[in-house]
Amino acid sequence: MTTCVLCGMGESVADAAGTGVRACAVCGWIVGDVPDADLPRPRVDVVYYLRWEGRIKIGTSAQPRRRLAAIRHEELLAFEQGDRVVEHARHVQFAHLREGGEWFRADAELVKHAAALAGATPPWHSHARWVADALRRNVS
Repeated sequence: MTTCVLCGMGESVADAAGTGVRACAVCGWIVGDVPDADLPRPRVDVVYYLRWEGRIKIGTSAQPRRRLAAIRHEELLAFEQGDRVVEHARHVQFAHLREGGEWFRADAELVKHAAALAGATPPWHSHARWVADALRRNVS
């Protein structure tokens, strides 16, 4: 098993095109490629869904590891690519469940929405893929 230099996770897998190139199974970064340390990391904004008991917080961050470490929660339900515009749209969408600030009642409708966003992919894996994709776009 090879640990990815970009996301720190994953196991390399053969490229689907059959070229013999190996990539991280989580983020898709090419094994052996090293991100240019002189270039800033791309900004990848996410809307996060955190559960604490019977409530869900819908917030946004460009640095989700740091942000989530500062918020008491039991479970990260999902990430959604987006910034404050998407966050605001979700606050409006689920306004009828608002309990205060960015916290909403963990009603079946909101839980289902978060589950649909996550699908079968763990949230941190989705984030790793988005960061890798953004890096590839910046290099191209």
